[in-house]
Amino acid sequence: MSRRAGLLLHKLIPAVTLVFLCVVTVAAKDAPPFQVITWPDSGRPLLRLTLSKFKDIAGVGKQRTYITDTTVDNLSGKTMGSLNLSLYVFDKSKARIGEGYINLNNVGSGETVKFQITLLASGTPSSLAVSAAAPRMISMTVNSVPQGALLSVDGKEAGTTPKIIEVAIGKHQLDFSKDGFNSGKFPLEITARDASGGSVSYELGTAAHDTIELCDGSVLSGDLVSVSGMHVEVRIGGNAQTFDRNQIKRILLTEREPASN
Repeated sequence: MSRRAGLLLHKLIPAVTLVFLCVVTVAAKDAPPFQVITWPDSGRPLLRLTLSKFKDIAGVGKQRTYITDTTVDNLSGKTMGSLNLSLYVFDKSKARIGEGYINLNNVGSGETVKFQITLLASGTPSSLAVSAAAPRMISMTVNSVPQGALLSVDGKEAGTTPKIIEVAIGKHQLDFSKDGFNSGKFPLEITARDASGGSVSYELGTAAHDTIELCDGSVLSGDLVSVSGMHVEVRIGGNAQTFDRNQIKRILLTEREPASN
């Protein structure tokens, strides 16, 4: 081989390598999705779900943990408020080998949302199906410090703490109130991975009013107005009430911020 021919060959090799890399990059970018599903499967489609190839990330024996990148397009022409879907996973023989849950909140008309789904399956996924399902409910205990606070879940009264409640997958708000204490709010988010049996405890904090304990065991919450040799005046619920000093066993005063001028 002449020196001239060797020089030409040396120049051609990088060009061939560059073409090969470009072909690989384009092929990876255009890789087809694992499955595209429209929901519902009859009538006008409201959602289009595009799922990537499942990635096996862990497992013991036949139980494997998979993740898949998911894209959901809202085709309905209106905003989806809150929607719970069940995701069923099948093997090549159409036997169900796993399932998962999808929770959508406030997806606007024409909007596209992207997220990852993690699920367990006893085999290799071959196909999927989606159906609407009743929200999966999680049971948990809600408590407060001190106990006996009025509990509301998403604006609905649920009783007094400690209280066992059931909530669906998604975001919720717990409201606590107790006479004599500052009220409070607690944001709660339940995911598909959560299981029943958990608990939440919320501390109401310092008392908002003075505490007046009577000799008969009664406990009042209000604002101490004055104390004299014979009487004690307390404002309870905006109304002033007068008690004989012999009726009072103990008064617990709450420190307050000084009033601004």
